[in-house]
Amino acid sequence: MLSKSDIKFLKSLSHKKTRDELGLFIVEGEKMVEEAKKSDFLLERVIYMKDIGEDVMSKITLLSSPSPVFAILRRKDSPLSIPVDSDKIYLALDSVRDPGNLGTIIRLADWFGINAIIASEDTVDMYNPKVVQASMGAIFRTKMHYTNLCDFIGKNSHKTEIYGTFLNASNIYRESLSGSGIIVIGSESNGISPEVEGLIKKRLFIPSFTGKAGCGSESLNVAIATAIVCSEFRRSSV
Repeated sequence: MLSKSDIKFLKSLSHKKTRDELGLFIVEGEKMVEEAKKSDFLLERVIYMKDIGEDVMSKITLLSSPSPVFAILRRKDSPLSIPVDSDKIYLALDSVRDPGNLGTIIRLADWFGINAIIASEDTVDMYNPKVVQASMGAIFRTKMHYTNLCDFIGKNSHKTEIYGTFLNASNIYRESLSGSGIIVIGSESNGISPEVEGLIKKRLFIPSFTGKAGCGSESLNVAIATAIVCSEFRRSSV
């Protein structure tokens, strides 16, 4: 059984402040816990509903309905030290705030073999439970770092191309893409910030095929736009 203090502690891991202080995060669901077990993340504790009962699991779950298993893992927070490889693709996230979007982008990075995700410091926490669940296990296989995005891009702009999506730019389907570079993805509400925009070398546009005014990368869900861009880059490298 779990004590009241145990339940309080487990529920506290839904808060970023607690996760940061303790270096822990939670995973729920059989598939997700199995993915965690196969990874190099340290598994601190696994709690099964069959051992504590559905009523207790309902008190600690963050899902709409309790899952059969709940796990606590140790975070892996490493400083950004990866050298940018000129023949690899990187995603740079500029203030992506929605947990579902970030989780999906992590899945896309895993699917398309993105070398690493570099996120601005105000991008949503990758260990947010909603991000973890939306990643469907990809979080255990994807490198992700938080840093000052302008500094990161500025230090690496001489090594590789810097891309970004805009409304006033070249049609991505007509561009000859290199199959490598840093691809900047802007926030859901404001797109790419002016500070980061000034560092981008190649501007790309995802057109609408309905001819509707105002359509483009900024009117697409950020995760969908990321999927299109990653697919086009990978198609160019085949």
